[in-house]
Amino acid sequence: MRLVVLKELDNEARVALTPAVAAKLVGLGVETSVEAGLGAAADYPDAAYADAGALVGGDRGDLLARADIVWRVRKPPPGEVDRMKRGAVHVSFFDPFLEKDMLRAFAEAGISAVSMEMMPRTTLAQKMDALSSQANLAGYAAVIKAAALSRGILPMMMTPAGTLSPARVFVIGVGVAGLQAIATAKRLGARVEAFDTRPVVEEQVRSLGAKFVKVDLGETGETEDGYARELTPAQVEQQREGMAKVCAQSDVVITTAKLFGRPAPVLVTAAMTARMKPGSIVVDLAAGAGGNVEGVKPGETVVTENGVRIVGTIALEATVARDSSAMYAANLYALFEHFWSAEEKRFALRLDDEILRGCLLTHGGEVVHPKFRKES
Repeated sequence: MRLVVLKELDNEARVALTPAVAAKLVGLGVETSVEAGLGAAADYPDAAYADAGALVGGDRGDLLARADIVWRVRKPPPGEVDRMKRGAVHVSFFDPFLEKDMLRAFAEAGISAVSMEMMPRTTLAQKMDALSSQANLAGYAAVIKAAALSRGILPMMMTPAGTLSPARVFVIGVGVAGLQAIATAKRLGARVEAFDTRPVVEEQVRSLGAKFVKVDLGETGETEDGYARELTPAQVEQQREGMAKVCAQSDVVITTAKLFGRPAPVLVTAAMTARMKPGSIVVDLAAGAGGNVEGVKPGETVVTENGVRIVGTIALEATVARDSSAMYAANLYALFEHFWSAEEKRFALRLDDEILRGCLLTHGGEVVHPKFRKES
């Protein structure tokens, strides 16, 4: 059995395999091949992969054609699906709701496509939950990015020249990314406030030493997967009104609200940023999904007329590529190990497995996931 990991394209610094995980695969008896230069952007040199027992180098097309399993961070570029052999397994993030044509291409090529976004949020699948592991690092990176851009400091500081007040940080959305943003900002000494449509998270916010901002939205809640439910237009307007005052007082605002499979909701309007102080920073973690902040530009930092900087960095977790790669590779290995037979020394998908039922998109020449089968 050959597992292949290729270099990512589009300036993606993360990689799907680290030398430490490569060593584990080799220890299982899996022939592990990596494209030369795979981990350079994440500070994992080719020599480290070779020392772990991986085969380094080879033609990209040839590696794909001989792979039984392919690991990636992002979806494959056009044209590479057809270069894989029938029956192979491809594991990566896919954006499945936005990539219907790609799903059909995987089905027609006879490839089993496993989506890391669709991993069930269950106790059994917790070690494989790549969305959460990457969101955790994105929350951390958002605060570090804001601190680096700010012309002030985050902690209170008492000096002979006077006392500097702590910066005020407002985190919108208290999921995995939001909780890490709160914790990081508190560790750096900021005064932190947070808001979420789910009142149940108030205790978590307070346990981290932050203040929970209450906005009466009527009936809200969360989905069966633990995500916040989509709000009605009236509730969105109420939410904006409640948050506007807090934003105006904040030095840093971090938005984390994403709706899987749909555009991100606009939570911070241009009217709200117009009320913010010059030099304030807004970091939009949903910039790649349309953005939570009106006026955000994916991949850029925009400066408003009143001097507010809106950060639209896509995948902030990739700015800490060494550790985000380590976490992602560990998630992939946990999935691999779940389907590895130590006795038979082989990897085999079990179609009746509850984890696989949640994340397998295509198999046996068909789109098999119930959420996408009818649309294919």
